[in-house]
Amino acid sequence: MSDPKTVFSVRELKRHIGEDVALHGWLDNKRSSGKIAFLQVRSGAGVVQAVAGRNDVSEAAWADIERATQESTLWVAGKVKEDKRSPSGVEIQLTDLKVVHLTQDYPITPKEHGTAFLMENRHLWLRSSKQRSALRVRSEVEQAIRDFFYERDFTLIDSPILTPAACEGTSTLFETDYFGDKAYLSQSGQLYLEPAAAALGKVYCFGPTFRAEKSKTRRHLMEFWMVEPEVAFLEFEGLTQLAQEFVVYLVGRVLDRAKEELKILERDTAKLEAVVPPFPRITYTQAVEILNAEGNPIQWGDDFGADEETIVASRYDRPVMVTHFPAAFKAFYMQPSPDSELGRETVLGLDIIAPEGYGEIIGGSQRIHDHDLLLDRIRHHNLPIEAFQWYLDVRKYGSFPHSGFGMGIERFVAWMSGVSHLRETIPYPRMLYKIYP
Repeated sequence: MSDPKTVFSVRELKRHIGEDVALHGWLDNKRSSGKIAFLQVRSGAGVVQAVAGRNDVSEAAWADIERATQESTLWVAGKVKEDKRSPSGVEIQLTDLKVVHLTQDYPITPKEHGTAFLMENRHLWLRSSKQRSALRVRSEVEQAIRDFFYERDFTLIDSPILTPAACEGTSTLFETDYFGDKAYLSQSGQLYLEPAAAALGKVYCFGPTFRAEKSKTRRHLMEFWMVEPEVAFLEFEGLTQLAQEFVVYLVGRVLDRAKEELKILERDTAKLEAVVPPFPRITYTQAVEILNAEGNPIQWGDDFGADEETIVASRYDRPVMVTHFPAAFKAFYMQPSPDSELGRETVLGLDIIAPEGYGEIIGGSQRIHDHDLLLDRIRHHNLPIEAFQWYLDVRKYGSFPHSGFGMGIERFVAWMSGVSHLRETIPYPRMLYKIYP
C-alpha cells in the first residue's frame, strides 16, 4: 500500500473514502473469531469500526489485535470504505495495527456500575458513549448560544468571577479572602452587564457561576455555567419574545446538528420537535390556581419548588412562560408590575419552565431603572448601600429601561439530552461535599 495519510479524528474519514489512512485512537470494544476481528476505535469525538482479516495483516499486527484490551491506545492503518449502516458512515479495512499502550484492568467495564463508583471515576467515565454524547450536545448548545447573540449584534462582556457583593444576598455564596476584605464567587454576571448595556446596547456574559446551596437534588450543582443577556431599552414584552426566540433557536440547533448524539442518548426527539412558538403563557396567580386544582396546597405568595414546576409544566407539550411573580420572594432589582393588586405587589419577572420535569430553564425580568425606587429596594432588602453605589450610578447618569435573563447551561443540556441528573451534563460536576476528581 502507499504511505497512509494521517487523520486526526473519525469525523475526517468521510473525506478520505477509498484512500489509505492512519489514525491514533483507543479501543472501545473488540470481537474476534480467530480469523477476523472487529474493533471499535475511538478517535476525536467519534467511533469507527476497523475490520481485520488474519491473512490481511502481518503476524505482529494480528498479535497486537489479539492482545489489545479495552481502552488500549492504538495506531491503525488501512483503507477507508463507505458503510452507510455505520454511525460514522465509514469503516476501515485494516492493513496494519500497533498497540501504543496496553491498558490493564480498566475499571469501567460494560457491566453495570453504581453512580458513586462512576462519579469517583468521572475522569474515566467521560469516555463512555452516553457521557461523550451529552458533552457533545453541551458543546453544540454553547456554540449555538454564541452564534445566536453574534448574529444579533450582541457584545460579549466577561463579568468578574470575584465580586464584593451579591446579587441577592450572600447566604448562598462562597466567601473568600481578598487581601483582608471579603469577596464572593459570583452567582451572576447580571449587575455588571447593566452598566455595559449603557455602553454597548445589547450585551451578554457567559461563564461559570457558583451557589453554596446545601442541595442534593438532581437539578442543582455548586458550580455551573450561565448565559445572561441584557438589552438597553428592552421592556418586558420584548424580553418574553427574546427568551422564546432564544430557546427555539437552541433546540433547533441541537436537533439539526446533534442527531447522532441524541440517538446514542436514546432521546425521544419528537418531544423536542414540539418546541415551537408560541409558548403558552400564564401568570403566577394562574399557576397557583392550576396547582390548587391539582391538589397542591401552595398559597399565593409561596415560591415554586421542583414539584410545583413539574405540575405546571405537565399541562403543556412545550416550555411554559410564567410571569408576574410576587415581589416578596424576587430579587430587589426587578421592576414592579404596573397592574399590581392592593396587597399583592408583583414584578415584571419571567420564568420559562421546561416540560418533562426539567424545571425552570430561564429566569429574567425587566430591571428597575428609577434611582430612588432602586435605592428604596436595596434598603428594604438590608443590603449595604455602599456596595451598590456603582450600580445606583447607572440610574443616576443616563438611566434607561432595560431587561435581561439568565439560563443555566447544565439544566438546558439535561433537557436536550434526556438525562436525569445535571452531573452528566458538565465534565467535572461540583456537588454537595463532592469535589473529586
